[in-house]
Amino acid sequence: MSRRLTTLLAAGTIALLTAVGVATPAAAAVSTEQKLAVLSSWTQTSATSYNAWNAGRLNKSAWTEYAFDWSTDYCSSSPDNPLGFNFSLSCYRHDFGYRNYKAMGRFSANKSRLDSAFYEDLKRVCATYNVVVRPACYSLAWTYYQAVSVFGSVAAVQQADLDRAARMKADAERAAARR
Repeated sequence: MSRRLTTLLAAGTIALLTAVGVATPAAAAVSTEQKLAVLSSWTQTSATSYNAWNAGRLNKSAWTEYAFDWSTDYCSSSPDNPLGFNFSLSCYRHDFGYRNYKAMGRFSANKSRLDSAFYEDLKRVCATYNVVVRPACYSLAWTYYQAVSVFGSVAAVQQADLDRAARMKADAERAAARR
């Protein structure tokens, strides 16, 4: 993403938050309601929400007053880039949602939406790849989503799941090469 687009997204997020009565990052004291409002806006299923979170991630110092937990282990012990599909930022945003809602004692009420946002992020990643290998990416996205949905962590992704997607990808590439 270009620096100009990132700056515009950050400015747009601040303008939106100001318009709905949420304090801007420069505010002296951030209430629980204000923090929850930003957290909610950054953890929805839409690309707009993802882009606003990413703009915040790229400019963390502007959000210091909110005391967000930006730590991540990306996709835990599962590959961040399975078969070359880059899932790392999707996992990062998922960690952001989990860690911050847990810290605020609001995790259980938001887990399902956080997991759905994760799946939508993964599908948007998959949509950027060649149509030939995209089904393998979508298969992995579904597997990663199921792991967090059922077990709460992508660490539950098994090698057999990765192998299945690798076969799917290889078969699709061979079929495309024969055409």
